[in-house]
Amino acid sequence: MPASEETGSGPVVHDHRRIDPVTGQVRGRHAASKPAGTRGAGRPAAGPEADSGSGPGEDQPEDKHEDNHEERDAAETQESPEEAPEMVTGQVIKDRKQAVGAEAQLAERTADLQRLQAEYANYRKRVDRDRAAVREQAVVGTLTGLLPVLDAIDKAREHGELSGGFEKVADSLQSALSKLGLVTYGEKGDPFDPNIHEALTGFPSPDVTEDTCFEILFPGYKVGDRILRPAKVAVAKPATGPDGISDEAERPADGEGN
Repeated sequence: MPASEETGSGPVVHDHRRIDPVTGQVRGRHAASKPAGTRGAGRPAAGPEADSGSGPGEDQPEDKHEDNHEERDAAETQESPEEAPEMVTGQVIKDRKQAVGAEAQLAERTADLQRLQAEYANYRKRVDRDRAAVREQAVVGTLTGLLPVLDAIDKAREHGELSGGFEKVADSLQSALSKLGLVTYGEKGDPFDPNIHEALTGFPSPDVTEDTCFEILFPGYKVGDRILRPAKVAVAKPATGPDGISDEAERPADGEGN
């Protein structure tokens, strides 16, 4: 029988799969160099030719071919040194754009919140101001209507007609009105101020050097800086004119000029 038939010189199939289909485990580096089937299938039998050194020499080219194949497969799965920096640079640019976009959105949301906070603060101030104005207007209207009552109480006190329980009621009323901010002003001897005084009568007096409230006919009332009613007074004017000459000196004496 020919030697080719004894050694089974047919097509040899090598299994390059890295995962063993039977055990499911990863094969070693040189596992793929073994032919499929039995361990010795496809290889020449030991004999005189093997003793001459031809057997081991024939397996070395096959092992080298398998090693080159595995290295080529590993190189294909890895990234080339030129492509790696480009991918890293692209990822950095993408991350930077995302960070810039997030910062822009944060700045926009912060500006919106600040604007809403400012609008709310202005709204609260406006509401508080309107409430204070409404309250003040209500207080002013009530106090203005009670001024004639206070005038009557003052006249009764001047004439000694305010006594007993009526006096206690009058004192309680004036105390309650004071708590609402009502202030009485106008004293004898105060300088006359047309902004807060109303002159009902006036006469010259040598005892004053400027217009002076000689008598308080009706006291004035105010709430804060708002005048409810000016004080009605009698004004004493200086006896001399603006040039320092007495009004009586300007008048000609009886019999002069005839």
